Amino acid sequence: MLYASVCHTDLLLANGFPIPVFPRVIGHEGVGVVESIGEGVTGLREGDLVIPTYVAECRTCENCMSEKTNLCLKYPTRYNGLMLDGSSRMTIGGQTAYHALSCSTWCQYMVINLNFLLKIDPKTPLPNATFLSCGFSTGYGAAWKEPMLQNASSVAVFGLGPVGLGAIKGAKSRGAIKVIGIDKNPMKEAKGQAFGMTDFINPEQSDKPIAELVKDLTGGMGVDYSLECTGVPPLINQAIQSTKLGTGKIIQIGAAEEANVNINILELLFGRTLKGSIFGGLKPKTDLPIIFEKCKNREIQLDELKSHEIKLEDGNKVSELLKQPDCVKILINI
Repeated sequence: MLYASVCHTDLLLANGFPIPVFPRVIGHEGVGVVESIGEGVTGLREGDLVIPTYVAECRTCENCMSEKTNLCLKYPTRYNGLMLDGSSRMTIGGQTAYHALSCSTWCQYMVINLNFLLKIDPKTPLPNATFLSCGFSTGYGAAWKEPMLQNASSVAVFGLGPVGLGAIKGAKSRGAIKVIGIDKNPMKEAKGQAFGMTDFINPEQSDKPIAELVKDLTGGMGVDYSLECTGVPPLINQAIQSTKLGTGKIIQIGAAEEANVNINILELLFGRTLKGSIFGGLKPKTDLPIIFEKCKNREIQLDELKSHEIKLEDGNKVSELLKQPDCVKILINI
């Protein structure tokens, strides 16, 4: 049985970008099975269970050999719908077909570069595998991989979808003692607490700016870290202003609908640092197996993420389900 999962972020990526090549895989973003192998491919065979990822790890380039970043120089993620050679290997009705980023979201078949695939243990629970292909793992990695996030840190997490819930768990795993979750949906409070949140802010229950509410919970100082998981432009500035003067660090995880947003530069000039994060800084082949092991050992409880499960033929219900206040992740049973 194959599975895919969706959340609000997944839908933003489903409008038709593409990817690189090689093995052809059955499945959606989440988990799939290798159907056939291209020339020169090693390390995979037909029938292997794999996760397609939108970040590659060649383990040979300068970046992959470094601990500073997870962005491969040799096989960069493509946003223009084409593979690394500038072509698309897929057509529908004689017209060029494009793939979402580097993992063909919403395709039953994909052509994908070997370096964008992670082979996994066939005993791995498939729902867990699809939950960790993006979403939760992105938020978890952004906190877990951040080298400066030390014990006794204070953290504010903006947006408690799967990414934000992952950020809460990642922060707690690094020893954060105060983790403030921020979401206008009151039903997210219980979810945040399940992953280790210590305080909850619902912005709609106060006339104060979010940054002031965060400072009220931190003795007027602000937090050491803000993890912004929504991409909503006004919240980016609130995340910046929520951090400590001189040392605050903001990790931007959410992708804004607009490429350009207005940033309060004065807040950054006063010693704060704004850092972007793709896939939470995770290296798929190096880091995802560690997270899988944490799930296996029950250090991470992924069961809290699944709020709905549907069959593939009911896929048209996804948009309506995402509007439900209790929706976190929808598992699609293919």
